[in-house]
Amino acid sequence: MDTDVIVVGAGPTGLMLACELALAGVRTRVLERRTEPQRDSRALSLHPRSVELMDQRGLLDRFLPLGRPVPGWHFAGLPTQLDFSGLDSRHGYTLFLAQARTEAILAERAHELGVPIMRGHETLAVSQDADGVGVEVRGPDGGTGTLRARYAVGCDGGRSVVRRDAGIDFPGTDETMTGVLGDFAVVDAEPGALDAARAGGTIVAPLEGGLIRFAFMDPERMRVPAREPVTLEEFRESLIRVCGSDFGVAEPRWLSRFGNATRLAESYRSGRVLLAGDAAHIHFPAGGQGLNTGLQDAMNLGWKLAAEVNGWAPPGLLDSYDGERRPVGRSVTENTEVQTLLAELTLVGQYRRPAAALRKLLDELLGMPEVNRRLAGQVSALGTAYPPTTPDADPLVGRRMPDVGLTVAGSEATRVYELLHQGRFVLLGLAGDAVDAHRAPWVTGVTVTKHDEHADLDGVTEVLVRPDGHVAWATRTTDGGTRTDDRARALTAWAGTAS
Repeated sequence: MDTDVIVVGAGPTGLMLACELALAGVRTRVLERRTEPQRDSRALSLHPRSVELMDQRGLLDRFLPLGRPVPGWHFAGLPTQLDFSGLDSRHGYTLFLAQARTEAILAERAHELGVPIMRGHETLAVSQDADGVGVEVRGPDGGTGTLRARYAVGCDGGRSVVRRDAGIDFPGTDETMTGVLGDFAVVDAEPGALDAARAGGTIVAPLEGGLIRFAFMDPERMRVPAREPVTLEEFRESLIRVCGSDFGVAEPRWLSRFGNATRLAESYRSGRVLLAGDAAHIHFPAGGQGLNTGLQDAMNLGWKLAAEVNGWAPPGLLDSYDGERRPVGRSVTENTEVQTLLAELTLVGQYRRPAAALRKLLDELLGMPEVNRRLAGQVSALGTAYPPTTPDADPLVGRRMPDVGLTVAGSEATRVYELLHQGRFVLLGLAGDAVDAHRAPWVTGVTVTKHDEHADLDGVTEVLVRPDGHVAWATRTTDGGTRTDDRARALTAWAGTAS
């Protein structure tokens, strides 16, 4: 068996996962039914946590020059924006960047790491046994064959073949409402008119190549099934109804309809088959959370699956992927349902007045700093914290490790995230004492002689940072004593090595 993991789907989630696996030395290949990279971009943003992930892998310099930082974001299109800039991150902004660009950068990185991306290869069926997984594939020439690997991961979208053949249920709700989007090369409108359209709830966004995107919901067409194609004539008529003008749109590059079907996989794992991204969760694109949730799935799964393949994973580590990420998927599907309901009620005649009152109330609540911070943390994913594995764990455990500046013994100043570029655990000795990582090749021990002050690190003497940037274990001096958490036990529990 010359492949350890087959990743089905070369979207952002699949490519990110492939990079993570290859970084850990796992033999990986990606299967993609499309013959060419996706040209059009449904998603247009990388939220703060996703930007942090790229920073953690040393890829951020590839993304930043191509995008535009946006410090504020929206919740359900309410006037008061979510303030990402006030969150505890070096990257308190959304990076406005087309999905096609994100995919291109990740594909380039995958090639650098030696991952074959097999375009034009459609996955027909998936089966598994005690030794591995068989993936039946139809190639570009129409011929079929079966590829074998130890594991397979479905990153193949809402209609996932991998999920279907793994027997994983996908419960949820069917679509009740649809919207439309269009990317146009020609728009004949004054800037003030476009600003008025935005103020009325229509998304108007400039794209690369001089294109302009419009996205909105037309009350008279909101029940049209997503599978029905959008015509230019329909789009113009809907724009006139919703905005009072069609803005002279012409030469459409892409027209699409999208719905609010919402589903969450019953499990993210069935034996040797796992799911990530839209294969595990689908929802209305409210707040631009879908792509970002998939990238974060991949970051959580990559090092755990690599540990399993490489033979050092402690018991239960791979199962913790479902335990940690499925609740996040549930949270995302629930908050998008709330946002969608607000939008739908606003468009339905008999509900417009109470919906307007509800939106006004919620907008006032968003003006309260604690409410704004809570929702900003959720949508940005900076507030994601995984449950601790022991009841007496330090308060840091499960949370994002602060990206503080460090002075490392024998080295120049650095940051925590720079130490994560290789995708390994990092054991930080913050009290200046030498730390022993027990010579495990997947754990880097770093003695810190000085670090930036941070409230969450007050009294912390050692911290074990996971490859995905979350805290696995920490100990601190409290009331003149040291917590009884044991370093060797923590390393064994997380990194599979003992003293």
